[in-house]
Amino acid sequence: MEDQTLTTANLKTEALKNGAIWGAINIVIFLITWYIMPDLMSSYAYAGLNFVIGIALAVFFCIDLRKKAGGYWTFGEALFKIFVMFLLSMAIMYVFNIIFGKYIDTSYPATMKEMILTKTEGTFKSLGMEGEAMDKAIASTNESLDKQFTPSFSQAIVGFGISAVFYFIGAIIFALIFKKTKPVFLSSTEN
Repeated sequence: MEDQTLTTANLKTEALKNGAIWGAINIVIFLITWYIMPDLMSSYAYAGLNFVIGIALAVFFCIDLRKKAGGYWTFGEALFKIFVMFLLSMAIMYVFNIIFGKYIDTSYPATMKEMILTKTEGTFKSLGMEGEAMDKAIASTNESLDKQFTPSFSQAIVGFGISAVFYFIGAIIFALIFKKTKPVFLSSTEN
Protein backbone atom coordinates (compact mmCIF):
# COMPACT_ATOMS: atom_id res chain seq x y z
CA MET A 1 0.00 0.00 0.00
CA GLU A 2 1.32 3.45 -0.89
CA ASP A 3 2.16 5.82 1.94
CA GLN A 4 -0.33 8.72 1.89
CA THR A 5 1.89 11.16 3.83
CA LEU A 6 3.67 13.91 1.96
CA THR A 7 7.30 14.91 2.31
CA THR A 8 8.22 18.14 4.09
CA ALA A 9 8.80 19.88 0.74
CA ASN A 10 5.41 18.76 -0.51
CA LEU A 11 3.76 19.96 2.71
CA LYS A 12 5.32 23.40 2.16
CA THR A 13 3.85 23.38 -1.34
CA GLU A 14 0.46 22.36 0.06
CA ALA A 15 0.68 25.15 2.66
CA LEU A 16 1.43 27.65 -0.11
CA LYS A 17 -1.42 26.29 -2.22
CA ASN A 18 -3.88 26.50 0.70
CA GLY A 19 -2.70 30.04 1.48
CA ALA A 20 -3.20 31.08 -2.14
CA ILE A 21 -6.70 29.56 -2.22
CA TRP A 22 -7.55 31.29 1.06
CA GLY A 23 -6.27 34.62 -0.29
CA ALA A 24 -8.34 34.18 -3.46
CA ILE A 25 -11.45 33.44 -1.38
CA ASN A 26 -10.84 36.64 0.62
CA ILE A 27 -10.53 38.64 -2.60
CA VAL A 28 -13.79 37.22 -3.96
CA ILE A 29 -15.61 38.06 -0.69
CA PHE A 30 -14.14 41.57 -0.78
CA LEU A 31 -15.14 42.19 -4.41
CA ILE A 32 -18.67 40.83 -3.97
CA THR A 33 -19.20 42.99 -0.90
CA TRP A 34 -17.62 46.10 -2.46
CA TYR A 35 -19.66 45.97 -5.66
CA ILE A 36 -22.97 44.71 -4.22
CA MET A 37 -23.16 46.17 -0.69
CA PRO A 38 -20.33 48.70 -0.15
CA ASP A 39 -22.06 50.24 2.89
CA LEU A 40 -21.71 46.91 4.67
CA MET A 41 -17.90 47.13 4.57
CA SER A 42 -17.67 49.67 7.37
CA SER A 43 -20.02 47.78 9.68
CA TYR A 44 -19.19 45.63 12.66
CA ALA A 45 -21.34 42.87 11.15
CA TYR A 46 -19.03 42.67 8.12
CA ALA A 47 -15.95 42.61 10.35
CA GLY A 48 -17.51 39.89 12.49
CA LEU A 49 -18.57 37.87 9.46
CA ASN A 50 -15.07 38.16 7.97
CA PHE A 51 -13.61 37.00 11.29
CA VAL A 52 -15.90 33.96 11.43
CA ILE A 53 -15.21 33.06 7.79
CA GLY A 54 -11.47 33.49 8.42
CA ILE A 55 -11.53 31.19 11.46
CA ALA A 56 -13.59 28.60 9.55
CA LEU A 57 -11.16 28.67 6.62
CA ALA A 58 -8.16 28.47 8.97
CA VAL A 59 -9.64 25.40 10.69
CA PHE A 60 -10.49 23.78 7.35
CA PHE A 61 -7.03 24.37 5.86
CA CYS A 62 -5.22 23.30 9.06
CA ILE A 63 -7.15 20.04 9.14
CA ASP A 64 -6.39 19.57 5.44
CA LEU A 65 -2.65 20.07 6.01
CA ARG A 66 -2.58 17.73 9.00
CA LYS A 67 -4.40 15.09 6.98
CA LYS A 68 -1.85 15.48 4.16
CA ALA A 69 0.95 15.13 6.75
CA GLY A 70 -0.39 11.70 7.61
CA GLY A 71 -2.62 12.76 10.48
CA TYR A 72 0.26 13.53 12.82
CA TRP A 73 2.68 16.42 13.14
CA THR A 74 4.63 18.04 15.93
CA PHE A 75 4.11 21.58 17.14
CA GLY A 76 7.15 22.79 15.17
CA GLU A 77 6.05 21.13 11.94
CA ALA A 78 2.54 22.47 12.35
CA LEU A 79 3.69 26.00 13.27
CA PHE A 80 5.84 26.52 10.19
CA LYS A 81 3.28 25.18 7.72
CA ILE A 82 0.38 27.05 9.32
CA PHE A 83 2.34 30.31 9.48
CA VAL A 84 3.33 30.01 5.81
CA MET A 85 -0.33 29.46 4.91
CA PHE A 86 -1.56 32.37 7.08
CA LEU A 87 1.17 34.71 5.84
CA LEU A 88 0.54 34.02 2.17
CA SER A 89 -3.23 34.51 2.47
CA MET A 90 -2.66 37.78 4.34
CA ALA A 91 -0.02 38.96 1.87
CA ILE A 92 -2.28 38.30 -1.11
CA MET A 93 -5.12 40.30 0.43
CA TYR A 94 -2.81 43.07 1.66
CA VAL A 95 -1.21 43.60 -1.75
CA PHE A 96 -4.58 43.29 -3.48
CA ASN A 97 -6.10 46.01 -1.27
CA ILE A 98 -3.26 48.41 -2.10
CA ILE A 99 -3.42 47.65 -5.84
CA PHE A 100 -7.22 47.83 -5.83
CA GLY A 101 -7.26 51.27 -4.22
CA LYS A 102 -4.46 52.72 -6.37
CA TYR A 103 -5.21 51.26 -9.80
CA ILE A 104 -8.49 49.33 -10.08
CA ASP A 105 -11.06 51.45 -8.23
CA THR A 106 -9.46 54.69 -7.13
CA SER A 107 -12.66 55.73 -5.32
CA TYR A 108 -12.21 52.87 -2.83
CA PRO A 109 -9.85 54.63 -0.34
CA ALA A 110 -11.87 57.86 -0.22
CA THR A 111 -15.23 56.07 0.02
CA MET A 112 -14.06 53.71 2.78
CA LYS A 113 -12.44 56.56 4.68
CA GLU A 114 -15.63 58.61 4.50
CA MET A 115 -17.81 55.68 5.64
CA ILE A 116 -15.52 54.87 8.56
CA LEU A 117 -15.22 58.51 9.64
CA THR A 118 -19.02 58.88 9.59
CA LYS A 119 -19.43 55.74 11.71
CA THR A 120 -16.63 56.85 14.06
CA GLU A 121 -18.18 60.28 14.53
CA GLY A 122 -21.53 58.65 15.37
CA THR A 123 -19.79 56.40 17.90
CA PHE A 124 -18.03 59.37 19.52
CA LYS A 125 -21.32 61.28 19.76
CA SER A 126 -23.06 58.29 21.34
CA LEU A 127 -20.28 58.19 23.93
CA GLY A 128 -20.94 61.84 24.76
CA MET A 129 -17.77 63.21 23.18
CA GLU A 130 -18.12 66.76 21.86
CA GLY A 131 -16.20 69.79 20.66
CA GLU A 132 -12.43 69.88 20.63
CA ALA A 133 -11.96 66.38 22.05
CA MET A 134 -14.07 64.90 19.26
CA ASP A 135 -12.27 66.98 16.62
CA LYS A 136 -8.89 65.71 17.84
CA ALA A 137 -10.11 62.11 17.91
CA ILE A 138 -11.52 62.38 14.37
CA ALA A 139 -8.30 64.03 13.12
CA SER A 140 -6.30 61.16 14.62
CA THR A 141 -8.65 58.60 13.03
CA ASN A 142 -8.39 60.43 9.70
CA GLU A 143 -4.58 60.28 9.82
CA SER A 144 -4.69 56.59 10.69
CA LEU A 145 -7.07 55.88 7.81
CA ASP A 146 -4.78 57.72 5.38
CA LYS A 147 -1.95 55.37 6.38
CA GLN A 148 -4.24 52.36 6.04
CA PHE A 149 -5.84 53.09 2.67
CA THR A 150 -3.08 55.03 0.90
CA PRO A 151 0.16 53.97 2.57
CA SER A 152 3.60 55.05 1.48
CA PHE A 153 6.05 52.25 0.69
CA SER A 154 7.59 52.39 4.17
CA GLN A 155 4.14 52.47 5.81
CA ALA A 156 3.08 49.44 3.73
CA ILE A 157 6.19 47.51 4.82
CA VAL A 158 5.66 48.41 8.50
CA GLY A 159 1.94 47.54 8.26
CA PHE A 160 2.77 44.21 6.65
CA GLY A 161 5.34 43.47 9.37
CA ILE A 162 2.89 44.26 12.16
CA SER A 163 0.24 42.09 10.51
CA ALA A 164 2.77 39.28 10.12
CA VAL A 165 3.48 39.36 13.87
CA PHE A 166 -0.23 38.99 14.65
CA TYR A 167 -0.59 36.18 12.11
CA PHE A 168 2.41 34.44 13.69
CA ILE A 169 0.67 34.60 17.07
CA GLY A 170 -2.44 33.14 15.41
CA ALA A 171 -0.30 30.41 13.85
CA ILE A 172 1.09 29.54 17.29
CA ILE A 173 -2.43 29.17 18.64
CA PHE A 174 -3.55 27.04 15.70
CA ALA A 175 -0.39 24.90 15.86
CA LEU A 176 -1.09 24.23 19.54
CA ILE A 177 -4.65 23.24 18.70
CA PHE A 178 -3.87 21.11 15.64
CA LYS A 179 -0.62 19.40 16.65
CA LYS A 180 -1.03 15.69 17.02
CA THR A 181 1.78 13.33 17.95
CA LYS A 182 1.91 9.69 17.03
CA PRO A 183 0.88 7.46 19.92
CA VAL A 184 3.61 5.42 21.52
CA PHE A 185 2.56 1.87 22.33
CA LEU A 186 4.37 -0.08 25.00
CA SER A 187 5.08 -3.71 24.35
CA SER A 188 3.34 -6.22 26.64
CA THR A 189 6.63 -7.17 28.35
CA GLU A 190 7.27 -3.62 29.61
CA ASN A 191 5.66 -2.23 32.76
